[in-house]
Amino acid sequence: MTRPKRFVLAMLLAVSVLGVAAAGTAVAAVGFQLAVVADPEGGPFELAIWYPTDAPPAPQRLGPYVQQVAPDAPIRGAGLPLVLISHGSGGSLSNHYDTALALAEAGFVVGALNHPGDSTDDPSLSVTARGLILRPHQYHLALDWLLGAWAEHGRIDAGRIGGFGFAAGGFTVLVAAGGVPELRRIALHCTVQPADPSCRQGRPGDRLPQGPIAWEHDGRLRALVLAAPALGYTFVPQGLATLDMPVQLWRGRFDEVLLHPWHAEQVRYALPNPPLHAEVNNAGHYAFLAPCPLPMLAAVPEICIDPPGFDRAVMHREFNAVVTRFFQDKLK
Repeated sequence: MTRPKRFVLAMLLAVSVLGVAAAGTAVAAVGFQLAVVADPEGGPFELAIWYPTDAPPAPQRLGPYVQQVAPDAPIRGAGLPLVLISHGSGGSLSNHYDTALALAEAGFVVGALNHPGDSTDDPSLSVTARGLILRPHQYHLALDWLLGAWAEHGRIDAGRIGGFGFAAGGFTVLVAAGGVPELRRIALHCTVQPADPSCRQGRPGDRLPQGPIAWEHDGRLRALVLAAPALGYTFVPQGLATLDMPVQLWRGRFDEVLLHPWHAEQVRYALPNPPLHAEVNNAGHYAFLAPCPLPMLAAVPEICIDPPGFDRAVMHREFNAVVTRFFQDKLK
């Protein structure tokens, strides 16, 4: 039997050690709730919440996945850090449920929202300027709800908030943290680089509103994890100059959707401080989504099948451990 390959390059320290430590620790129980957040601009949206609890877990379906959680169980702890997850374009709040579970097991409250207009259930604004502009607004509303309307908001330490985003969710989190993208660069990029697969999905730069865009920022974020962030070329150093916070940046070496070096690499060099950067060997774009159950593999093989020799489940054990350690260190 061959030894599993290490997926993360040495730019992040002690990945294999973290994986062993995580495997040797008893798994803590996780509570789970679903809520609905009102948005006068785009309609209500669903918000999932994971948190530490002492209640026994049981299998519960979440979209195509089955997770071990205690629905609506009492929360355990106080002064808890919070991480809010933004999914990719056309995705779902369930896409990173395994990462959410790992964080909640480590003592975090974790939220994940469905972006209305850019989700699996409602893709009406996917790859449009309006959809991109609304995403940080929705993210801000979700944070407001968790820190205000949620019955357990008093358990959260409002000074220890992190953001996690995949693909368009990475774009969303960067903007929410204070980044200002230049969407007019999209049309130019897609003219010069028509081979970029993201350009074939649509050109949101062609449908921009007149005048400056009023991006919605949220000064409560203290640390960011970005997995294969989209539209990296819309961020120039001036647009990210205010992001003086720790950032962990991931990309798949064989990302077939957001081709190198136009997306994650552009973010890497535009950030004012060098991020912790990791390239995942042999990984495609969708490697950062939770491993697919068999029915999902049959229904959407294009986001479930990885390159030969790549084990998404093994990679996610390492990925979730490194992401958790990052937030533990940076949200002290």
